[in-house]
Amino acid sequence: MVLQIFTDGAARGNPGPAGIGVVIRNEKEVILQVADYIGKATNNIAEYMALIRGLEEAIDMGERSVEVFADSELVVKQILGEYQVKNEGLTPLYYNVMSLIKKFKHFRITHVPREENEHADELSNKGIDDHALKNAPLFGKI
Repeated sequence: MVLQIFTDGAARGNPGPAGIGVVIRNEKEVILQVADYIGKATNNIAEYMALIRGLEEAIDMGERSVEVFADSELVVKQILGEYQVKNEGLTPLYYNVMSLIKKFKHFRITHVPREENEHADELSNKGIDDHALKNAPLFGKI
């Protein structure tokens, strides 16, 4: 069985409050959804963090075959070796991803248009929104 992993990262401001979204599907259904806040980060860092989380979740499930779909052209092309990783902040994240990939028997990553990644996009924004609501006062100022 090949798991499909859809990932997305979002940052409001660059850097700013950031979240990740991950959707993991098998052939029949969604088996895991992740919407998490990751703190202040750039959009590219959030994209990498979403990918790392998706791969880690698949490893925890004992899966050995994954196909990843992401709308970040930068991340996808860096993982495929088409772009160099020049940003020092992304370098450790890149190496983390590359070490995780080695744990899979089959790995493929594909760039998809944003419209084909809406579920993960919604989850990445939900991660930010839920964090903002969690820290909001119950009542406005008097």
